[in-house]
Amino acid sequence: MPKYVVRYGAMRTLGVHAVRGSDRYERGAQVIARTDRGLEAGEVLAVATDESIEHLRHAAHGQILRRMTSEDLNEWAHIQSQTRAEFETCQAKVVELGLVMQLVDIERLFGGERMVIYYLSEDRVDFRELVRVLAHEFQTRIEMRQIGVRDEAKLLADYGDCGKPVCCNTYLSAMPPVSMKMAKLQKATLDPTKISGRCGRLKCCLRYEYDTYVEMQRELPPAGSDVITREGRSRVISQAILAQQLLVETEDHRRVLINAADVLTVIRKSGGKGGGKKDKPRPDDRQDSNS
Repeated sequence: MPKYVVRYGAMRTLGVHAVRGSDRYERGAQVIARTDRGLEAGEVLAVATDESIEHLRHAAHGQILRRMTSEDLNEWAHIQSQTRAEFETCQAKVVELGLVMQLVDIERLFGGERMVIYYLSEDRVDFRELVRVLAHEFQTRIEMRQIGVRDEAKLLADYGDCGKPVCCNTYLSAMPPVSMKMAKLQKATLDPTKISGRCGRLKCCLRYEYDTYVEMQRELPPAGSDVITREGRSRVISQAILAQQLLVETEDHRRVLINAADVLTVIRKSGGKGGGKKDKPRPDDRQDSNS
């Protein structure tokens, strides 16, 4: 019996879902599924192969109950149409209770089991009275979920600087860690306004090719190394990682761009306290330590 990868919920959660009997679904099918939160509307993304299950190591599990019917679609559209009014009601209660928090979004499950309220706050918030008031107002279980600015973008952002829908609210199931080191290695501009996403943090796409850059960089002599080419001895000034080229300074102080394949020998610098001693050249030694 096959299983399927299903995307559901405001946070685009991915789950591995079983089916009933001999039911089969195609990619893009709109379904009603039972998750650990309750009854939810979802979208089938793919058959859950062993490879995809391994990739989704922490995926939730559930069961697809049925394909969405016309009645389900109408009910789901009705639930979503009420979101704005329900959000404004929540906002009014937050102001009335004097809570220091910023509401971001609300999510009502298809089955009506609960309403999830997403909010931002720098400090701890005592929202017990808010939960009591809202539970009475909406006659359902209220779940408060504190999120960060990256999750806020995942909920509300639309398009990125690239002109495409932002990755976080389309296909990313988890937010990858991103650092300035990744931008520097890829020779990206270090202007924060140009490498920051809709959330104000470093763009997730800086993480996508980082491992490839690291792997390719291992094939190049690091800056500061002395190399031997057919034209003589030079010192590496910088690297063009993707092009697999080096900017070197020759012994007569000319700076030229060469292909990494033109390097015959890398003279490795001593790592001890000897003060700049160099190892003897070794033929075809084109790598150096990145430490």
